Parts: sequence; C-alpha cells; structure tokens
Amino acid sequence: MRLGAASYVERHRDGGACLQVQSVLAKLSLCRTRALGGHEYVCDACDSTCVVANSCGDRHCPGCSGSKRYDFSERASKMLLDGVDYYQVVFTLPSELSRLALGNRQSLSDLLFASAWKSLSKTIRSEQGYDPAAIMVLHTWNQKLQAHWHVHAIVPGAGPGIRGAGWQTSTAPPASGLSDDHYLVDAINLRTAFRKIATSHLQRLRKRGELKLDVDPDFGDLRTDDNWDALIEHLQSVDWVSFIQPPPAGSSGPNDLVRYLTRYLTGGPISDSRIVAADAGEVTFMAREGKVQGGQSVQVPVTLSTEEFVRRWCLHIQPDQLTKTRYFGGWSNNRLTAYQESCVSMMNAAEVPLSAEAMQFPPLESEPSEFESDCSSAPKCPSCGEAALRILAYRARPSWSDLLSQGSTHLPTWHRKSLELDDERFWDGCYGAGFSAWYLENVVESAYRRSAALPSATQMMLAGLETSRSDALE
Repeated sequence: MRLGAASYVERHRDGGACLQVQSVLAKLSLCRTRALGGHEYVCDACDSTCVVANSCGDRHCPGCSGSKRYDFSERASKMLLDGVDYYQVVFTLPSELSRLALGNRQSLSDLLFASAWKSLSKTIRSEQGYDPAAIMVLHTWNQKLQAHWHVHAIVPGAGPGIRGAGWQTSTAPPASGLSDDHYLVDAINLRTAFRKIATSHLQRLRKRGELKLDVDPDFGDLRTDDNWDALIEHLQSVDWVSFIQPPPAGSSGPNDLVRYLTRYLTGGPISDSRIVAADAGEVTFMAREGKVQGGQSVQVPVTLSTEEFVRRWCLHIQPDQLTKTRYFGGWSNNRLTAYQESCVSMMNAAEVPLSAEAMQFPPLESEPSEFESDCSSAPKCPSCGEAALRILAYRARPSWSDLLSQGSTHLPTWHRKSLELDDERFWDGCYGAGFSAWYLENVVESAYRRSAALPSATQMMLAGLETSRSDALE
C-alpha cells in the first residue's frame, strides 16, 4: 500500500481517492513507524536496545486490530450452545447493486443487512416455527478485490418455539426426500423473499431521495423514472444469491464458523499470505477461480499494476459510521440474556445435553473493546532472541488530528498536496477563482500591515476563517 498510494492518489484525487480514503492510506503508511511513538526496550541478556513502534489501530489495516477480532471471537463463541446445529447463510447483492453501493455505502449496507435478516426471520418462523437469531458480518469484495457486497450469517438450526411450542429444531419437510438431518429452510423461498424485500427497500430509498444515482454511467441516468424502472425490472427478473451451508462436519465445529468470520472482521480485503510478489510496479496475488471436480477451488495468480491494486483495495474502505458486524433476533443486545436463558431452559426440558460452558452467558456490555497497542507486552530481543526485554521509555501515540494536519512533519507529501488543493477549491468556491492563491501571496504582509485597503472578502476571512469554513462544511 505504501508503494502505490502516491501514484493512486495523484491519478484519482478527483475520483475515488476522497479525503477519507487518503486518511486511511496515510494512517497505514505511518503504522509501526516512529511517528506513532512506541516502547524503547533494553535487553538484559545482551544489553542491546530496540524500539517497537505503535500500530495505527485503523480497522482497515492488515496488521492491526487483533484485539477486536479476539473479542468478537470470544463473544460469538459464548453464544453457541451444545446440541444445536449452526448454519452459515450467505446473502449477496446482484452486481448492479454492488456497484451502486460504492456511492451509497451506508444506505446499501443497511439495505443488505435488513433484507437478509427480514427474509431469514420470516422464512424460519413460517417454515420451522421457532424464534431465530443471527450474527451477520459484511464483506464487500471477491477474491480479485472487486466490489461484491454480501453478508455471512451464523444461524442456529433450533430455538424456542413461537407461541409456546417448546424447543424446536429445524427439520426437512417429508416431501423433500432428504436423507440427512441438516436442513434449515427452503433455499428458493429464502431467495425469493430476500429479493422481494430488498427491491422494496431500494424503491423506498429512491422515493425518499436517499440514494446517489449518478455514480455509474453504465446504468444511464437513474434519476429518470424510465431508467430506474428498467433497473428494478432487471433486478426482479434475475435470481438473487442466498446460499445455505450445512453445519460443519467431521473435525470441524461451530467455532470454525466464528473463526472464519473473524478473519475478515478487520484488516481489509486481502491478507499478506495471498500476496506472492509486490514492488512499485506490480502486485501478484493468489485468488480462487471457478471449481474443479469435487468442488475444490482453483487458485490462480492475479497480477495488477500497483496503482490498480491500491484502487481495488480502496474500494473496500468503509465510512467510520458503518458497522460491519450486527446481531439480530435472539442474539441482539437487548434480548441476548433472556433468549439464552430461554434456550437452556427449553433444551433441559427437551433433554438436549448441555456442557457447563453453555450455561455461561456473555454480559450485554461485552462489546468488542477499543483497540489497544500491540506493543503493550515486551517482545523478544531482535538481537539475541531472548525474552529479556525491559522497558526504558514509552511515548504515546500522538492524536491523528496532529499527525494528519498540514503542519505535521510526518504527513505524506501526496496527502499534504490533497489538503492544500481541498483548501484552494473551498476558498475559491466561496470568494471567487484565484482568491486562495491571492490570499496565500498576501496574507503575511496583510497580517502585519492590517491595511484598510484589503478587500472585504479578505477582511471576512481574517476575522473568522475557521468558523466560516466549519459552518460551510456543516
């Protein structure tokens, strides 16, 4: 990312490389550097010293947020009960909506989560008659890092029966002819409900004016009724993907589903282990492509220019307000304790075996904790390999507002240029073309002389520069 960030931002500054994307790239470029502070150690075994820099803590950073993933894994694992099968269900938006989501990330993620849960809850209640629950995690990429918006859900195959029916386990209808016991709901019914709910939600978003509809020229102008109706007609005519994976078998168990989701909770769309070569010109990584007999995925190398690799990676930078992990039904925060107690009580009545661990419920406040520096514990000495390091000094990580300000000596050059251009566009937009350049040339002299001949616009700027911009941005 550090190798390709500058060229990507330079080429796409007026496109996909918005200031929020640049801020994330800047944080990643400073991760584990001395600019972020850290611990200084001395080795009692060999007397050498070393500095371990702090990490950036950004959720998109491949090397950070390990404690967030650990906390999620711990909390989710405590929700799983012995004697219950757990299914993975994947809900995927059609490619047209994945592209539309790039300009409407918050709205389309809410649509995807809500539509997936409503269709799942409705189908489980009508077909199986129990109170459902789910953990859902948002993914926005495919193996080649292209936009591919979908959610992975962990869903219990049993639960408290609705209307006082006792403990209920999902079973296949007699007419299905299935020979095993692994059945959640009818996949076609689930897929149909997902499509119907999602398209209705999409129509409401447009009616309320909550969508940016000029984000992809391939769609035509979706602000016109004809083009919008054509898109909706197309979406209603194609099959949407809702894939139900049976419970893990053999040496695998429900916790493997949790570990699978945990891997993609933070850290961006690709792990370092998939990258086989990288330099300033090209990046080569491995990706799954198609299937061979037996269902195994074929791994193929994908080579992209470094700039294109960074561009695809940046497609998956999400707004700070977007929550990628959500809990629904019986596992939602306001119902979790009562739901788990009800499950245990009904399972005991139905004589379903439970382990001692299954009787312990996670507290409602057990949310993933804020990231803490990975440097809080002393590592091994890089010189002699002994775990004999002693802290000499510690410098806390400065605030990001200071590190990413225009006056910071650590700010990447490409980001500084973007901030300057952003200021120029803002002030020229407020006071006319060329004002920013004129002001920068005259501000020092004007500040000293306080000349009465200054243009009224500049007097306004000197009197309330920051207040004026703050009000305008709001």
